[in-house]
Amino acid sequence: MRTWKRHGRGSRLRICSSLDRNEVELLLSMVGSLTELLSERAASAPTDELAELTGITTGHSTAPADLTLGRLLPDFHRPDQERELGADVVNGDLNSALRSINEPRIIDAKLSAAQILVESLPDGGGEIALTEEQALAWLTALNDVRLALGAMLGISEDTPDRYPDDHPHAAHLDVYHWLTVMQELLVEALM
Repeated sequence: MRTWKRHGRGSRLRICSSLDRNEVELLLSMVGSLTELLSERAASAPTDELAELTGITTGHSTAPADLTLGRLLPDFHRPDQERELGADVVNGDLNSALRSINEPRIIDAKLSAAQILVESLPDGGGEIALTEEQALAWLTALNDVRLALGAMLGISEDTPDRYPDDHPHAAHLDVYHWLTVMQELLVEALM
């Protein structure tokens, strides 16, 4: 991947770069896995009679048990964020209600961003020219893929910049860093 560059102004502004075939295939694979994970979560939401009558979509009221989904769909409040609220209130009713109401829209937004990324990828590699709206969707999708990969790898402040070549996660960490650089360069181009 080359750096992102701005071309044009106003409604003709495009954020441009290029990807080789392997980069496109890697992004398609990772975004496909992310989409599948989020779609399964949405499809497994319990049905609610009132929601069916009103047309208001509701989702799960409990946090995902899966570590990766938990990173993508975290609780809205944690006990360490607001000392005034008791941990039982934050972890119970408030998070359940907020999750049930908001999770379907959050999943839809993540899936929409992923779809925009997939649709704007050049077949077999090549040039990319994104509108500002598409570039923002790319940022969302790249961030979600990074979060998912980071959760699977257990990325923390203590994770080294590089693993030895024979480490089972060496290639995955390289991909994580590649996604990070791609995202940073895209942010810079948008600024």
